[in-house]
Amino acid sequence: MAAKKWKPNPATPRILVRGIHLGLREALKSAAVEKASRLFRHQERIVRLRFDLEHDQTSDPAQAFIAKGHIEIHGPDLVASVSSDDLQKSLDGVIDKLDGMLRKRASAAKAKRRHPHAVELPADLPKAD
Repeated sequence: MAAKKWKPNPATPRILVRGIHLGLREALKSAAVEKASRLFRHQERIVRLRFDLEHDQTSDPAQAFIAKGHIEIHGPDLVASVSSDDLQKSLDGVIDKLDGMLRKRASAAKAKRRHPHAVELPADLPKAD
């Protein structure tokens, strides 16, 4: 069975892209959505992805573009941030970081399922006859 490719559905906006101190063109938004769609491979239960793309003119030019990613998921949310001299590099970096976080989370959950721990109960249980 082939894996389904996730396609954005306008009825349920699950990927939000915002620009802070810069204008977002449609090409940049679609590139961000296309790159972020790979995050759904690891976890189908992602509620929402939010990317904040920021241009900070007051900082060092080598760190002027900041991409922040936020994954709302069942359990603790995942947050990452990357700054560089190019917006595309920052976006790729934050998606790679979030991808690594999702992989780590998935492998930890898998290990927990495969290796359950014994539970210590404070009271003695009655024996069944």
